[in-house]
Amino acid sequence: MSVPITPATGVRPTSGTDAGDLGEFGYDQQLHRSLGRFSSFAAGFSFVSILTTIFQLFGLGFGFGGPAFFWTWIAVFIGQYTVALCFAELAARYPVSGAIYQWSRRMGGEILGWFGGWFMILAQIVTASAAAIALQVVLPSVWSGFQIIGDDPALTSSSGAANAVLLGAVLLVITTVINCIGVRWMGYVTTIGVCCEIVGVVAIILALFTHSHRGPDVVFDTGLPGTEDGYIWAWIASGLMAAYVMVGFGSAGELAEETRNPRRVAPKTIRQALTLSAVGGALLILGALMAAPSLTDGRLADEGLPYVLNTVLSSPWGTVLLCDVAIAILICTLAIQTAASRLMFSMARDGRLPFSAVLSHVNTRTGTPILPSVIIGVLCVVVLLVNVGNDAIFATLTSVCIILIYLAYLAVTVPLLIQRLKGWPCKRGRETDAEGQPLFTLGPVGVVINILAVCYGALMVVNLSWPRAEIYNPSGDMPLLQWAGPLTIIACVLLGLCAFPWGKKHLKTVKVGE
Repeated sequence: MSVPITPATGVRPTSGTDAGDLGEFGYDQQLHRSLGRFSSFAAGFSFVSILTTIFQLFGLGFGFGGPAFFWTWIAVFIGQYTVALCFAELAARYPVSGAIYQWSRRMGGEILGWFGGWFMILAQIVTASAAAIALQVVLPSVWSGFQIIGDDPALTSSSGAANAVLLGAVLLVITTVINCIGVRWMGYVTTIGVCCEIVGVVAIILALFTHSHRGPDVVFDTGLPGTEDGYIWAWIASGLMAAYVMVGFGSAGELAEETRNPRRVAPKTIRQALTLSAVGGALLILGALMAAPSLTDGRLADEGLPYVLNTVLSSPWGTVLLCDVAIAILICTLAIQTAASRLMFSMARDGRLPFSAVLSHVNTRTGTPILPSVIIGVLCVVVLLVNVGNDAIFATLTSVCIILIYLAYLAVTVPLLIQRLKGWPCKRGRETDAEGQPLFTLGPVGVVINILAVCYGALMVVNLSWPRAEIYNPSGDMPLLQWAGPLTIIACVLLGLCAFPWGKKHLKTVKVGE
């Protein structure tokens, strides 16, 4: 029989094709299903992109907490892994594009699902812009010819800000074209890019460890922040660096309808993307702390990882590294834009966005939703333009957008916990994928892990939203920016209430049965 979709509806996996499996949710197979396991893993790993993010944010963590900020990386990984385990269990049971939206809707209902998707898509647009603008930090150092506007490459200068927008816009045009010509090409580019990034990370780690000036016990040094009272608060603030980096690992779920046997592949690649990113990131941080020429001259906090690498690597190898970072920025931007376009497509397909009919159209030749990819690219460029007028506001936007990602995660883990307490999944141990293999399940420890995921997410939202002038208004010129976190949450909720399709009934149906 057919019934309307309801929260936590049990859907019977079939033993047939992936397209037939998707049909159980009431959707036709429109997207081209051509991604394998490594491409699925690459989507999550490239979204996190430790080579891009640690390159940018190392100084933030060190400046707040000194060398001991290393332990915040471990703490955030443990918290995020509880979230990843919950996502993996959902990915096995709901392999549908627009993962965060679909999971929160099925667990908590239409309104919560819509807001989960709303928060995530806003965050992804800003995050893609932040990734694209990072080219300005890299390319002019590779070749001065990339500084097309003016002669000052600093992001805080007027010429640097304008040039950053130009380079970022060109990058977004490239990623938009790749997204439009098909997921197969996106998979090729991402796979090659991830391989380059992994090689680059390994090479950097080896270079750092072979040029160390101190031992690994440096991670127990609280540095200058530890000489003041209340170090624990400085240490908690230093955890923002890891919180900014370790997001997006669930991108494998966003591409579920384009992945072969997603019930089996997506749960594995979600966990693998986060784990490998965490291990590689921990070694990068440790290596940088051991190889830094000085921990007290202030340069490590101001210049971050580039300061260490410039002293370790000779000029030719440093240039090769910067090229590798540029590749990482490309695939990071591509992965985020792809995830955002699939989320927009998924919400439009359910009639939850304005102009849903055109937004949900899939090009039959490329098998991709072209219009959402173009719209996401255009919106990212619009966000980039903010940096020309005020780089402080742009930096604040990129910080607060991470809060929206954690809120979107809570929109999944909180209702999942409620459903779990009611007995979800009701067919535990008897569900199978398209190949007849048992689905990933947390079993009896699911409730405990889910509680930890909710507690971690709530604490991190508070930590990210806390009005720290050092994060949101470092120059002190705009006091209102200090409250950007809570104000942004309120603004996004109010805008979401206005944009929500009130009175529009959801018409999708699914087939359920025992």
